[in-house]
Amino acid sequence: MIQGLVPEDIQRILLCQQRQIGDVVLATPSIELVAKAFPWATIDFFTEKKCVPILEHNPHINHIWAVDTKTYPTTFSMLKWYWEVAHSGYDMIIALQNLPRIHWVSLFSPAKYKLSNKPPWYSRIFFTQVIPMQGEYAGEHKASVLRLLDIEWNKTQPKIYLTEEEKDTARELLYSLGVKKGTILFTIDITHRRATRKYPLEGYVQLIDAVCKRYPHVVFLPLYGPGEEDEIFRLITKVRERSSIVLPATMLSLREMASVMYYATLHIGNCSAPRHIAVAVGTPTFTILGSTDPSWTFPSSAHVYFSAQLPCQPCRQNVCPLEKDKNACLESVPIAWVLESLYNHIDTILGVKK
Repeated sequence: MIQGLVPEDIQRILLCQQRQIGDVVLATPSIELVAKAFPWATIDFFTEKKCVPILEHNPHINHIWAVDTKTYPTTFSMLKWYWEVAHSGYDMIIALQNLPRIHWVSLFSPAKYKLSNKPPWYSRIFFTQVIPMQGEYAGEHKASVLRLLDIEWNKTQPKIYLTEEEKDTARELLYSLGVKKGTILFTIDITHRRATRKYPLEGYVQLIDAVCKRYPHVVFLPLYGPGEEDEIFRLITKVRERSSIVLPATMLSLREMASVMYYATLHIGNCSAPRHIAVAVGTPTFTILGSTDPSWTFPSSAHVYFSAQLPCQPCRQNVCPLEKDKNACLESVPIAWVLESLYNHIDTILGVKK
């Protein structure tokens, strides 16, 4: 514990995590851990507007401060809002990430304690206590700042809190799509804005056809975000057995996606937000890795990844440093390698005797 800190004096805490949706999902274990350590404290969360649905209905969060540049379009209006956030009576600020917007809030805040995983030297000024990041799992990386408070991660799992109404609506939607008793639902995420993290479309076509041939009761529900519809439609036109894919009439919202995934037996896809959402609703996952390292995989037998294990993996780059227009770690991988690993995982989940 930080020298001189009296836990009972900490009445208001602000947790900070921005950027991508998956990052906020991975921040949810830290929310739970802080809430358990300071059950009397009020906990608020600072994030971006697009990430708010991930945190809705979380019983540990009192208020969400959501960055919205459309509401505050000028630098002055944005700084004024950061000042408002910072001067909301916090005794402690915990940064789960080091980014300029979090730095502004921390700089403006009179909070006595401002905690962070050890930042670059040029942003050390924004925090009162820092500690080196540690751990093998990305959620553990974020939670490692809590060691300053003698809080250990302990394999706390990400969690999204779904309401019973959301679950009922998702169940009704799936039923209307033909996902009824005896049908096994797999969700699949084939999209990614980074080529080095995106398994080829043709590979997913072969994967779906092969899985549905081997497991006749399986249907796939593709997940996608804004602007990704065309890629989903290309997938559907290429799959031989069209009946093996079900698709809602409109794009699912984040919480609708999470609610549907709650009923899935398995989630398959690239290393992106849906794999973390699946973990957060208790659904097993199978992820195909390219440039990403395994640290994004929750350490459990329910969550498996496939990697070609080339000497250059993981490079963690957005563009292949060896061949700019070709990603060998994804595009040159025989589908048989992927399927062997996937079949083993499915058989384990379904309890198939070998």
